[in-house]
Amino acid sequence: MASGTLFLVPAWLSEGTSPEAILPAKALERLRALECFVVEDARSARRYVAACGHPKPMRELRFEELDEHTPPAAVPALLAPLLEGRDVGLLSEAGVPAVADPGALLVAAAHARGIAVVPLVGPSSILLALMASGLEGQRFRFLGYLPVDAAARRKRLGEIERDSARDRETQIFIETPYRNDALLADALQACKGETRLCVAADLTGPTEWIRSARVEDWKGRPGAAIGKRPAIFLLLA
Repeated sequence: MASGTLFLVPAWLSEGTSPEAILPAKALERLRALECFVVEDARSARRYVAACGHPKPMRELRFEELDEHTPPAAVPALLAPLLEGRDVGLLSEAGVPAVADPGALLVAAAHARGIAVVPLVGPSSILLALMASGLEGQRFRFLGYLPVDAAARRKRLGEIERDSARDRETQIFIETPYRNDALLADALQACKGETRLCVAADLTGPTEWIRSARVEDWKGRPGAAIGKRPAIFLLLA
């Protein structure tokens, strides 16, 4: 029996956005034809799939969870529908799956079993932020999360700034939303005035906010607050 195909299905970055505004028609058509999904959170995934206009009731669809707590040994079992010849959609909580996302484990397992993997077009917060930043787009690096401890975070920001200056490379990182403003404050304290810093929050959403300026200009406009919303940080020394 031929195996199914693993489709990598982008999700909305903001629930205030219509899926039709962020996904091309072909991607929506494919999503609506799928009946099996591997997702980070089944509840939010059902909301998204329903908002995409899936023709079947959510109770008739199969949602299996793969999150940061899933042990690697449990991942191969998620391939079962694919090995039975059924197509499966991989969904992240936001944006494209398998990028800064535990879904990469499923993609690797699919490749190991010779299962076809097809990425669909949709929003990536990392690339959208880079596009809008005006920073170096030829050379960039995504670093994920920085240390939680404030002193360690400031030290790491200094290292990131030095790496950026040495390699002329945009450094991209993220934070848990409730620590956004602490990270911004640490960046303004740790980095040189000429270093360029961009913050992109709520991308594609109705309250989208993007600011790209030198650190000294950020300091010159006090009161900037990101708040508890998804944000991407970009730095170029």
